[in-house]
Amino acid sequence: MGCGTSIATQRQGKKSEKALSYKFFYSIMPHADEALRTPSPAVALKAAILIQQWFRRYMARLEIRRRYTWSIFQSIEYAGEQDQLQLSSFFTFMLDNFTHLSGDSPDLISHVLDPNNDFMNEEAKLAKYEKIEVPDSYAGPRLSFPLTVVHTNALLSGFKQQQTLHPRYVLQLLHETKKFLKHMPNIIHLSTTYTRQITVCGDLHGKLDDLLLIFYKNGLPSDENPYLFNGDFVDRGKKSMEIIIILFAFLLVYPNNMHLNRGNHEDYIMNLRYGFTKEVMQKYKTHGREILQLLQDVFSFLPIATIIDNKVLIVHGGISDFTDLDVLASIERHKFKSALRLPKLNTDDSPDKGKKRVQFFSQCIGVGGLNKIQTTFQSNGFLPSSNNCSSFHTKQCKPCYSKEKDVMTTGDEHHPPSQTLFNPSAILEVPFLDSGINFVAEEPIREELEWKQIVDLLWSDPKNQNGCIPNSFRGGGCYFGPDVTLRLLKKYNLQLLIRSHECKQDGYELCHDGKVITIFSASNYYEEGSNRGAYIKLGPDLVPRFFQYQVSKYTRRLTIQQSVTAAEGSALKSLREKLYAHKTDLIAAFKDCDKNNTGRISTSDWASAVESVLHLDLPWRTLRSRLVKLGPDGNVDYLSCFEDLQIERSIKEVTPCLMETLYRYRTDLEIIFNIIDKDHSGLISIEEFRQTWKLFSSHLHIPIDDEAIDDLARSIDYNKDGSIDFNEFLEAFRVVHKLDSKEN
Repeated sequence: MGCGTSIATQRQGKKSEKALSYKFFYSIMPHADEALRTPSPAVALKAAILIQQWFRRYMARLEIRRRYTWSIFQSIEYAGEQDQLQLSSFFTFMLDNFTHLSGDSPDLISHVLDPNNDFMNEEAKLAKYEKIEVPDSYAGPRLSFPLTVVHTNALLSGFKQQQTLHPRYVLQLLHETKKFLKHMPNIIHLSTTYTRQITVCGDLHGKLDDLLLIFYKNGLPSDENPYLFNGDFVDRGKKSMEIIIILFAFLLVYPNNMHLNRGNHEDYIMNLRYGFTKEVMQKYKTHGREILQLLQDVFSFLPIATIIDNKVLIVHGGISDFTDLDVLASIERHKFKSALRLPKLNTDDSPDKGKKRVQFFSQCIGVGGLNKIQTTFQSNGFLPSSNNCSSFHTKQCKPCYSKEKDVMTTGDEHHPPSQTLFNPSAILEVPFLDSGINFVAEEPIREELEWKQIVDLLWSDPKNQNGCIPNSFRGGGCYFGPDVTLRLLKKYNLQLLIRSHECKQDGYELCHDGKVITIFSASNYYEEGSNRGAYIKLGPDLVPRFFQYQVSKYTRRLTIQQSVTAAEGSALKSLREKLYAHKTDLIAAFKDCDKNNTGRISTSDWASAVESVLHLDLPWRTLRSRLVKLGPDGNVDYLSCFEDLQIERSIKEVTPCLMETLYRYRTDLEIIFNIIDKDHSGLISIEEFRQTWKLFSSHLHIPIDDEAIDDLARSIDYNKDGSIDFNEFLEAFRVVHKLDSKEN
């Protein structure tokens, strides 16, 4: 486990900053020792002013670097979430419209993505788990139920020693946790006393060292020391499994004093992209699938909100102008195993069933994307022909917000915000999905409205401006302003909203005049030294007290400059890879500005072109000096932003354009093929590769012909046995930074 920041290490950091000041002082005043021996007020004052001015400029430059580094990390993170929403719509379309990809081929993805395919009763499952043998050679923690403090201590000790809990105990623990959570309400009500302050923790994201440091500083959960963990326990970090085992164990030992809210990452589709699914399968190869299926149920039964002393509302993401706590308290939360999948329509088995599903799906992706996908699947025999689908009747509308009247208008009709026609595309809005024209369901069913409530709670973020608008930057939920916060607090007689969901540099942040607090407990989230973690303690006065910390693998704390430099290097590396993944589109945008084919454009044109392609909303002018070179005329040599990057191993049969496309969607392909690879051997058949890539490229509107896909499949079947080693395939599309290679 790492160590937290101490007073001693802070002093060391201050000494290093003082050393910089002295070094600068003697560089500008080489005879300072002589002057100091014969002090002069004028000389001393001049020296003090020079040092102060230099240090302020030095700190200002560091702050600029720190801020744009932070912006890069957040923009790339949110772009990844948009990609995940697009991929989930691909999964949804496949699951909702056909059982098999073609003819008699196997069902490639429903075994992971369809949570309703296991009909074994609970008693039979428990009996099955109990029959799993634990060998005598197993040296890790051993559990028996009901759990006690002895078991939680054994788990903590075992995980500190890098031990893995046996799958039998994992399955039994998850089974007992599910049984307990099924009886919990959607919204938990807690109370404080002067001797029992409640500790509220934010996102942990698989960072076990942060959880252990919290317990070290604040004490273990107990009847006298209650905790609330506000979602996002898993993904990104490498110890997600250990974290949920610890949290669930304490939940069973102290059911009245250990509380868990669901986050947007307690979602099996999110887990596919952000690492938790892969972690489970690597640690529990034989029983991994059973564990994942059981976790789907456990996550869906987690409470979605907590209220303390009837005054403090705690949710993972945020709220919207639709948020209704009464509705949230009454829904069947376990129906929503993933907030990324639209609820299925209750249709019969009539011929119109498929059309209704396509119509509902169109509400999310827009008419352009729908028509392209529909045409593709009709041509492959997966959907009826256009002649049979001519009866689609949907109402087109272009919603716009009227600031003066505080209403949402659609055409000539006016609806107050609370009565606006339900529009799923406003909830999961992915800007690049041809969503210029949206369909609106004329009669939204109850499941859709409940689903919207869940999505808003798990995905939304606060903003400083009044109003409530779709969160197009993150791709899900909404941005809610101070007026939305005040309305909800006033309606339910609340004082404060605590949420998580966003990484903050200090571990916490206050906004909306102190009415909204963001708490984030995973330190070093983006990079070593990038941010602190924090937790809140609430007593009966309901005044939040913040406690910060930072896990470190170093015995000596990094200086400010070292910390900023390390984080900046990591951020710029990720950004350069993002540029490379869109190389063709960027070059086309640059050449549109370069009418004379000089290879150079102005800084303004370069910044505009990059933003038009990447949509990251970054300070490109500031970043220009770190990404590209200037020519002799002062203009940007736009091809220089690619010269430091190359694919490690190129495949001769694959065109550069296809190579770039494969690299761009490398993460999505890894997710899809890991699903296809049911036995996790790392091998998939060429036919599975062809079919899946064909569907995926159609979904993303990637113009690649069948012959190119066949050439690619043959080229990566290295031993010509009809199977593809997908791990080797992924490695072939890894981008190498040439300068990094030279340094190493």
